[in-house]
Amino acid sequence: MPLTIDLTGHVALVTGGGRGVGLGVTRRLLAAGATVVSCGRTVPDGPLPPGAEHRTADVRDAEQVRDLVEGIVADHARLDLVVNNAGGAPYALADEASPRFSAAIVGLNLLAPLMVAQEANRVMQRQDGGGHIINISSESARRASPGTAAYGAAKAGLENLTRTLAVEWAPRVRVNAITVGPVRTEQAHLHYGDEDGVAAVARTIALGRLAEPDDVGDLCVLLASPFAAYINGSAILLDGGGTRPAFLDAANADHP
Repeated sequence: MPLTIDLTGHVALVTGGGRGVGLGVTRRLLAAGATVVSCGRTVPDGPLPPGAEHRTADVRDAEQVRDLVEGIVADHARLDLVVNNAGGAPYALADEASPRFSAAIVGLNLLAPLMVAQEANRVMQRQDGGGHIINISSESARRASPGTAAYGAAKAGLENLTRTLAVEWAPRVRVNAITVGPVRTEQAHLHYGDEDGVAAVARTIALGRLAEPDDVGDLCVLLASPFAAYINGSAILLDGGGTRPAFLDAANADHP
C-alpha cells in the first residue's frame, strides 16, 4: 500500500501565506486536505488558491496576533499547525542601517514568530492531538549575511528559539524550522537580477536550480504529518545540496 499524507481535519495558519514561499506552503497544505488560513498586513495582490482563507493581521502586534488566533479557533474549533513564514529584509549595509531599521527587522523575523508561537501554543496545549509549529528560517542564519546583517542574526536567533521551544513545549507541541536556501519567487529579481542572474545562481547549487515555493510547502506537509512524529527541535536544511565552495573555483582559476 502506498504511503500518503492526508491532513484532512487539520487547521493551519500560514503567516505571509498570500505570496512567495508562503503561497507555496498554502498551496501544498490545501492539496494535502488541510484547512488553511493565511494572514498578512494587507490583502494579497492575487487570488489565493481555492479553499484558502485570508485574514488581515500584523504579526508584529501582540493584540492583533491574539485576535487572529482566537478568531481561527472560534471559527474552526482548533489550530493544529502554524507556519511562521512572514519575514524578510531590504538590502542595507550594516554601517548604514539605523537602530530603528535594525529593530524593525529583528521584530519581524524573530519576535513576531515568537508571539505567534506563544498564542498558538496556548491553544495546542489544551486540545486533543496537540499541535506543530514550523518556523521558516534562511541559510543566512548559518553564514555571513552581507547587506542583511540584522536579518541573518534574527534568523539565527529563530533557529535557537526553535530548539528552546521544542524542549519547553514538548510533548504536546512539536516545534521545527526549515532553513531555506535561494528560492525562485515573484521577487527573485530583487536578489538575483534578471533571468541570466537567476540561471547563474542556479548553476552554483548542487541540484542545478533554485527551490520553488512548493518545495518548501512539501516539506511543511511532511513535517505536519504522522511520518514526522519524532522530529522535534530540528532546523532542516532545504538548499538543494548547497553551493559550490568559492575557494575551489578560486584555487582552480587562471592566475595572472
